[in-house]
Amino acid sequence: METLPLLHRLKGEPVLVLGEGDMADAKARLVHEAGGTVVPAMQPGVRLAFVTGDDAAGQAARLREQGVLVNVPDQPALSDFLVPAIVDRGSVTVAIGSSGQSAALSKALKERLEWLLPARLGELAAAIRAARDAVVSRLPALEQRREFWAAVLAPGGALDPLTPHDDPASTITLALAGGSPPTVSQHVVTVGKGGADALTLADLRRLAQADLVIHPADLPSAVLALVRRDAARMVGDALPAGAQGRVVVVRHQP
Repeated sequence: METLPLLHRLKGEPVLVLGEGDMADAKARLVHEAGGTVVPAMQPGVRLAFVTGDDAAGQAARLREQGVLVNVPDQPALSDFLVPAIVDRGSVTVAIGSSGQSAALSKALKERLEWLLPARLGELAAAIRAARDAVVSRLPALEQRREFWAAVLAPGGALDPLTPHDDPASTITLALAGGSPPTVSQHVVTVGKGGADALTLADLRRLAQADLVIHPADLPSAVLALVRRDAARMVGDALPAGAQGRVVVVRHQP
């Protein structure tokens, strides 16, 4: 590991952004999104700075002498910290870095994770936090709680984090009571005139996570190629009796 990944709280904190242009604007937006306050000049309380422009190296050196950690975009050798590619799911944040070796690689990995991770993943994290006291009350031993969370968050588990969940709080309550969630979840993916290129991120995610895909006989091969490789496939238009797991019914747009 060449760098140590950290999650830095910026809410209400001043962050220095020096320079003008697209690069400086992008860093300012990033600071705002993280809850920080962008300041255009050095002031008390500044601990982080983004520096762009012709004299970036000199400015970075002077700020570093004042104890400020500096990032010079696209120049990792001049930077004390690096900004990763970020997948933002509210309270859940995934950061992908390459130690400054390849921004293109980090971006490609980010794009893959964007369609793998459900948009409401942050709500799942919030539900888990809200259920903490109830879980401790029901399962007082630490090892019991570890086993419980490992089971419900496992692939195919009641709260599999790669599967969208409409009501994670109720699922946790049911699991604590010893019940089981429905064994079948069904989603419909509609393929329009644009074919595979017009599918939404949600559609792509469902195809990639399906246990069974039911599709018309003339479904384009480009769409079938998006289905999880070991998923079962069936020609038809309705859920068969006895189906289990995550089922996706693919239909043509009328």
